[in-house]
Amino acid sequence: MNIKYEVIADDKAEYCRELCNELMVFQKSKAKIKPELFDSMNFETRMIPSIKNAIYNQIVVAKDDEKIVGYAYSNISPKETYSNDFAPFFDITSVSRKNVGCLSQFYLREAYRKYGIGSELFDRSMNWLKQFTDVEDYFIFVSNGNNDALEFYKRKGFVVSHEILDGFITVLRN
Repeated sequence: MNIKYEVIADDKAEYCRELCNELMVFQKSKAKIKPELFDSMNFETRMIPSIKNAIYNQIVVAKDDEKIVGYAYSNISPKETYSNDFAPFFDITSVSRKNVGCLSQFYLREAYRKYGIGSELFDRSMNWLKQFTDVEDYFIFVSNGNNDALEFYKRKGFVVSHEILDGFITVLRN
C-alpha cells in the first residue's frame, strides 16, 4: 500500500463518483429502516447538490498509487440548508451562528479499513472545518445500521444528538 492524500477542487468531484455510488449501496446494505430510500441516492442526487448549496467545500481523497480508495467530503453551509424537504436535520434555533460545518460524506473501501486511513481522512476534514472561526457547530449524519461508523465518530469525540426520519439517520454533533 502506498497511500497519499490529496485535496481535490470542487470541479474534480467527478473523481469520487464511483466511491459515492458505492457508499450509497453500502449504506443500503446496512440499513434496517427504510433501505429503499437509498434507491434514489447517488452521486448526482447527493454530492453534486451538496457542493452547489455549500459556501465552502473540501474533498480529500486517499489514493493507493493513483487509484482513489476513499474520500471525505466536508462543507460549510448556512444552517437553513439543513432544514429542507427531505428532513429538518437539526433544530436550527440550537445553532447560534449562521453557518455550520458538516462532514457530509465519508467512505473508504473495505480492503483499506483498519490501517488508519479513515482517521487521517477524518482528521484532515476536521482540521479544515475548524479553520472557520465563525463556525462553532459541526454535524455528522450516520445512516441507520452503520454501527461501525457511529462508533468511529464517537471515538473521535462526537456525540449522538438525536435521530431523524424515524431513526433512518442518527445526527452526531461536536
